[in-house]
Amino acid sequence: MAKPGIGIQMYSVRDQTEIDFLGTLEKIAEIGYTAVEFAGYFKTPAPELKSKLSELGLKAPSVHVPLNFSDSKNMESDLAGQIEYAKELGVTYIITPWAPLPEQPTKDNVKYLIDVFTKCGQQVRAAGMKYGYQNHEFDFKSVEKKPVIDQILAQIPSELMVMEFDLGWLHIAGYKPADYLKRYKGRVPLVHLKDFSKGLKDAEIGKGEVGYAELLIELEPAGVEFMIVEQEQFESSSLESAANNYEFLKSHGFA
Repeated sequence: MAKPGIGIQMYSVRDQTEIDFLGTLEKIAEIGYTAVEFAGYFKTPAPELKSKLSELGLKAPSVHVPLNFSDSKNMESDLAGQIEYAKELGVTYIITPWAPLPEQPTKDNVKYLIDVFTKCGQQVRAAGMKYGYQNHEFDFKSVEKKPVIDQILAQIPSELMVMEFDLGWLHIAGYKPADYLKRYKGRVPLVHLKDFSKGLKDAEIGKGEVGYAELLIELEPAGVEFMIVEQEQFESSSLESAANNYEFLKSHGFA
């Protein structure tokens, strides 16, 4: 096993990417990150972006691609366009970052998501990539006394869907992230590192309540390939927090 690479979800620096997308990638590489996860490309042609990543020595193992849940007729065709771009970029994992669940989900809600994710997994796999899902806390709501996400993972084979567990949201949902990493060992190639202080306010990694100093040792045994930093609120600036998050991980032997 190898230690996971350190990546960042580019949404974390969205205030910068909106101004200068490629220039922000340069700053991320300067901090020391070796990987990025995209959540949009700002109309940059795939060959140009691929060339920039190569120039900076950055990997792009994964992209977040929201599904068009509001227009099921076009969901497949919309995803196909995203797959085409990601394949040209050299991405391995297509990740759905969110799925709808009502306040009190039912078995029918679970079945709907299983059907959608299965079809997406087949579509992504046919293109030579891997499909995955990133959780929020509501994915752990119970239906018949079992969390929705566990029911989904029990029904969809691992070759059609992997997990990008967001360890912060897992903690907020009331579960131990380490338990889920052990339970789904080998099915978690990516994790989101997101920390929270009291009041569900984003914190820099290690400064919140999730307990990353102890949790990080669980990543390598679980087969995690990349840990992806995500932060949406900042004390000073997004880039300063990105640098502080990297330094925390570096201080724990991951760089």
